[in-house]
Amino acid sequence: MDNTGATMSALKVFEDDDEFPTGDRWEALAWDVPESDAFPEGLKYSFQYLGPADESILRYDNANDAHGVGRHHRHYRGEVEGIEYEGLRSHIERFLEEVETIHEREFA
Repeated sequence: MDNTGATMSALKVFEDDDEFPTGDRWEALAWDVPESDAFPEGLKYSFQYLGPADESILRYDNANDAHGVGRHHRHYRGEVEGIEYEGLRSHIERFLEEVETIHEREFA
């Protein structure tokens, strides 16, 4: 909340998605949010890669540290691990490189 008691809204700063001909697809969203203990960079993000049957394959997010691996983490087929965050652009590039690798290995 700001000092007037109104809830501050997040500002979407990035949104993109794509689908491969084989039906697997990815989506990436990022929002500017007020800096806080939960979001010290002032950024909230969620990048997700789904298989042809909408099964979750890969996700990068900083929604919380409920997994005990750090705020920035990666979900891959049920496993969760902490990952380094070096800025939005490099994080998106890393995610998309990983999507491409998985797609080529499993669906192409």
